[in-house]
Amino acid sequence: METTIEQIQNFKGKYPKQLWYLFFSEMWERFSFYGMRGMLTYFMINVLVMNEEAANLQYGATQAFVYAFTFIGGMFADKILGFRKSLFWGGILMIIGSVILAIDPKNFFFIGIAFNIIGTGFFKPNISTMVGRLYKDGDERRDSGFSLFYSGINIGALIGGYVCIALGKSYSWNIAFGLAAIVMTISLLTFLFTQKSLGPIGLSPLANDEKSVRQRKEWMVFIGSVICIPLISIMVKQTEYTDYFMYTIGPLTLVYFLIETFKLNKSEQNKMWAALVFILFSIMFWAFFEQSGGSLSIFAANHLGTELLGFITVDPNGVNNAANSLFVIAFAPILGIIWVAMSKRKSEPNTMVKFSLGFFFLGAAFLTLYATIFVADENGMTSLDVFTLAYFIMTLGELCLSPIGLSIMTKLAPTHLQGMMMGMWFLASAYGQYVAGLLGAGMSLPNEQATKLEKLTSYTHGYYQLAIIAVVCGVLLLIFSKQVKKLMQDVK
Repeated sequence: METTIEQIQNFKGKYPKQLWYLFFSEMWERFSFYGMRGMLTYFMINVLVMNEEAANLQYGATQAFVYAFTFIGGMFADKILGFRKSLFWGGILMIIGSVILAIDPKNFFFIGIAFNIIGTGFFKPNISTMVGRLYKDGDERRDSGFSLFYSGINIGALIGGYVCIALGKSYSWNIAFGLAAIVMTISLLTFLFTQKSLGPIGLSPLANDEKSVRQRKEWMVFIGSVICIPLISIMVKQTEYTDYFMYTIGPLTLVYFLIETFKLNKSEQNKMWAALVFILFSIMFWAFFEQSGGSLSIFAANHLGTELLGFITVDPNGVNNAANSLFVIAFAPILGIIWVAMSKRKSEPNTMVKFSLGFFFLGAAFLTLYATIFVADENGMTSLDVFTLAYFIMTLGELCLSPIGLSIMTKLAPTHLQGMMMGMWFLASAYGQYVAGLLGAGMSLPNEQATKLEKLTSYTHGYYQLAIIAVVCGVLLLIFSKQVKKLMQDVK
């Protein structure tokens, strides 16, 4: 007998059992994704021999496309494939892309990346949406569930972020990219063997259509996405094409959002406007936070030693890739428990206040990164301890915003638009990644002969400016919190 949605949502205890299955599938997929992400900038500078400005722009373009395609993947899941088939198709494409990179990462770099971009677009938004479907509307355990799910993301990111670049730098880039393919296969198999427990969650919205009609539409999506791969490869390689894409996809998405929103009743429309506020502010957050894969990767490689806490020897790029995830794993469950406890006492801050706290912590983190200039030596080398402290503070900001953002999208959007809204949430990340690349390129010095101290000064000055802007965003969120709370109505 198939599990019903009522049986799933009427679970006892803190978490539904299906959350653990999705947790492990996402964990391995994030191992693959963050392992790849952590290698990109370093690989482009040291193997593809790009300068720092070009590498920052390429990184921003790559990540922008990754998250932009989550909107497209979410839309096709809503309208044609359903979440499960979308996730499976995305996983297959990611495995193929990683295998291509494992065979010859230098010559097949951009085509392999293109497979991973489109694959992630189909995989990422839909597994997050299925997590939201495990809960009834108004279930106060939802934020706690997303915080646990976020821990799964970061366990994968922690291991993949450190191990993959260490393998690439010390042994072989082929092995490093090959490992990403292996763990992505584990992720897909985990989902395949546990999907029956999801009952009706994630099935095709065309299930009642004639089989031939449904299959024709599905095959059009599959074939169309494969046809796009060479085009995406060219657009990522030539970053000016990325500019054109980002100038186009945002306005088109906004038009689509407005069309769908005006079909709703007044109450549902207000909730969608509130969701749009969160999405727009998240663009700024990710533009700053995602310096981690671009300028901070270069910062770690060029300006940090290998000694942590005076006695631990580590790879500074591994710290850059993994510190955030380690702190999330340690503190996400704790923060989730705190939110639940505060909710029981009717003292939990609303989502706008949580978002503003995210920006205040982000500002404090970049002020800490700026402070590394004061402990630098004459050779432009500075403290790995201060750098790691900045990541701890940044993680607190992320925990106030990102898992809460995932949760609020599923709360505010009507059921038939949740895939689209989760896609828009990740599309905001795409714009954040795109701007992150531009900001990182702007902080790099065009003079390749500049000393390490001059380069360090340029980066830390940029981080100081980001800190000020982050704090201003936090203040604006507090100012408008009451108005947005009214739009959210009964959603907390």
